[in-house]
Amino acid sequence: MTSIRGIPPALLENAMPADGIADQMQRYVSTLQSSPDRWVAVPTPTHNVSLPFRRGGFASLSEALDYAARGETGFNFFDARGNLQATLPYRHLRTEAVAFARRLIGAGIEPGERLVLIADTWPGFCVAFFGAQYAGIVPVPVPVPVGLGAKAHYIFQLRKQITASQAVGVLAPDELVEFAKTAAEGTSARFAGGMAVFNALPEATAELRPLGAGMPCYVQFSSGSTRAPLGVDIRQNQLMANIDGSIAAQKLDENDSGVSWLPLYHDMGLIGFILAPMCAQRSVDLLAPRDFARRPMQWLSLISRRRATITYSPSFGYDLLTRRAQKLPAGGLDLSSLRLAGVGADMIQLPVLRRFAEAFKAAGFDERAFLPSYGMAEVCVGLSFGAAFGGVKVDSFTDPQSGRTRDFVVCGKVMDGHSVEIRDEHGTALGERHVGRLFVRGPSVMPGYFQKSEESALVLRDGWLDTGDLGYWHKGELVITGRAKDLIIVNGRNIWPQDIEWAVEALPQVGRGDACAFSIDDGDVETVVVVVQAYPSEPAERETLVGDVRQAVKEAAGVDARIVLIKRQPGLPRTSSGKLSRTHTKTKFAAGDYST
Repeated sequence: MTSIRGIPPALLENAMPADGIADQMQRYVSTLQSSPDRWVAVPTPTHNVSLPFRRGGFASLSEALDYAARGETGFNFFDARGNLQATLPYRHLRTEAVAFARRLIGAGIEPGERLVLIADTWPGFCVAFFGAQYAGIVPVPVPVPVGLGAKAHYIFQLRKQITASQAVGVLAPDELVEFAKTAAEGTSARFAGGMAVFNALPEATAELRPLGAGMPCYVQFSSGSTRAPLGVDIRQNQLMANIDGSIAAQKLDENDSGVSWLPLYHDMGLIGFILAPMCAQRSVDLLAPRDFARRPMQWLSLISRRRATITYSPSFGYDLLTRRAQKLPAGGLDLSSLRLAGVGADMIQLPVLRRFAEAFKAAGFDERAFLPSYGMAEVCVGLSFGAAFGGVKVDSFTDPQSGRTRDFVVCGKVMDGHSVEIRDEHGTALGERHVGRLFVRGPSVMPGYFQKSEESALVLRDGWLDTGDLGYWHKGELVITGRAKDLIIVNGRNIWPQDIEWAVEALPQVGRGDACAFSIDDGDVETVVVVVQAYPSEPAERETLVGDVRQAVKEAAGVDARIVLIKRQPGLPRTSSGKLSRTHTKTKFAAGDYST
């Protein structure tokens, strides 16, 4: 695996497919033939020379990579300045993965054992993930540290994940090797370190033992902030069914390529921009989440320069770009190539999408590219999708209890082969425009949580998965209203916490994602609590902010609330994918961790 740094933008522009497919492919092949030692200087192309496009339909990931390796497409890794750091064509990925697999086998790791992979955005993660597939070993992708001063907590969480998966090894990028070694001490892990440690293992001459149809694929951990982490047992059959369904729903074809900054330890990043594109032989340009956070406009710059057609983000990603565009003009961007700008992973914020569309309309963004979706790790990733290039559908829903009306984004039709029921508290299926709890069954549904039979039995019954989400039907499509456990109920009236949080975040003193709403029961009444991650230095300013927040809550939800201001460090707790954890915030509040 080779990488280069500091490639000038002009070279990347010369490698762009602006002059047609035939010229692009001729230049790519000529580069390989004339300078085989410099193949990394050109990103992988959108199109394969002779390999016929195949829209999934594989029995396993290793079978899919065997096919994709016959072409020229693959992954490209960029830094925060948009410089190409490394390319990993699928043909090279397979070669490196097979060699890695033989070293795992040579080290005596048994089939079915687990290997924890700290899922940073680098070629080594991809090599190790697919190498485990060929060796019959189950990879366990886990997060990278977030923020400064988080070392002790991160090591604590990593040790819990190693223990929960009973992993025999831990692979980390070089800068996180010491974290991995410390977390592995006293656990089942026999190997812990960087790629050098695994490259030094003896390479076996034995036959490969790839994970095939019906076998495990990987373990996807939940955030697990306040409990033992739950690992979703992702099997080959479930994953391939979900990938095939999502490729069909998004109408992926041989002209598509992607750009993503999403973390590879999260299902949307891993499946959406590593596993599914490989199963469709598509090229993807990857930007690490930390680099996106440093220079978010680089996301759109890569789409523009590389003429990508597909990208994805939670609402906050689009919001961050809109805010940045107010300070940095979007001149020079051309987003007209985008036909699919997916949005999901959290409650979809309609105002955010509208602001983004307006901000980047002059840069060629077509709001019809927005593709709302809904899913969860327990069904691999996606469950419902809007129509490809159909834009955002909105439904105005009036709560029968309060009479209040709010707009919800419609999350599309359920993927083929899957069934969804929306049930009331008695388990009765509900009809059109009645809010209830979502249950799903189908070929993508997990068999259970890894080695957690009791927890699995709580959410799986008679083939149906209790998603824990609330929603309703709108003309045969799903609308998601929130998590059941997060719903605030005051005097018998349902209040969506997002309504409160978004109203508070609209205040000039509060940033996006800096408010968390929940309720507590003190035995007599249900009290709404809003924790705000903002703490002005002057007492008078804090008093003013508390009053503004209280008024915003009253206008948004018609209730009084207890307001708590906290400092940005340590701030509100987040899940591994960066989402606000209301459950953990409520737990910390009840424990007295937040001063009032």
